[in-house]
Amino acid sequence: MRFLCISDIHGSASALEAVLAEAKHWGYDQLLCGGDHLFPGPQPLEVWKLLLEHQAVCVQGAGDHALARLDPRRIVPQTPAEQERLARMMAMRTELGELILARLGRLPPIARLSLESGHEMAVVHGSPMDPLEPISHDLSDEEIGSLVGHEAAELILCGGSHVPFQRQIEDLRLVGLGSVGEALTPGIAHATIVTSLTTQTSIEQYEVALS
Repeated sequence: MRFLCISDIHGSASALEAVLAEAKHWGYDQLLCGGDHLFPGPQPLEVWKLLLEHQAVCVQGAGDHALARLDPRRIVPQTPAEQERLARMMAMRTELGELILARLGRLPPIARLSLESGHEMAVVHGSPMDPLEPISHDLSDEEIGSLVGHEAAELILCGGSHVPFQRQIEDLRLVGLGSVGEALTPGIAHATIVTSLTTQTSIEQYEVALS
């Protein structure tokens, strides 16, 4: 079983399409998405349609939660940047419609999948203890342990930080999925291939150049 694992698309359909096209060379069986799929745009509806078309397993990210659950009328922006994001949220809610917003609101905070090796893989936007609190590459083992808590999965894929990384802490393998739509390095998108075999699970992380 081969999984294409991505996160933080942030409404960039063109970046998502580039990642999917590149992934055809690898081949994969299931698309997994670690949250923050649509906000702040610019192509949220197109992203949603692509995720549905590819039958992606999606978890809820911070942006998804805000878009689906927050009432923009109750938000008082303090800066021009906050005002701009609020205006974008209101416009996007109208563009997506109530049905998609409801589905965003029902996305699970964590998805667990069984691997051929007998181990379990978990996908979460932030961390198992707090889906809205991301695990970053520069945290200590102790800090990561507090965010992982009692999660039983041996492999955890997480989004939120926008930085791809891998960490091995005792029996736990932790993989940061980076970002498709808001990578810290302009002009690239991040993707991860997890290949599950009966004997082992391999992980390949790569960058996709965006035109």
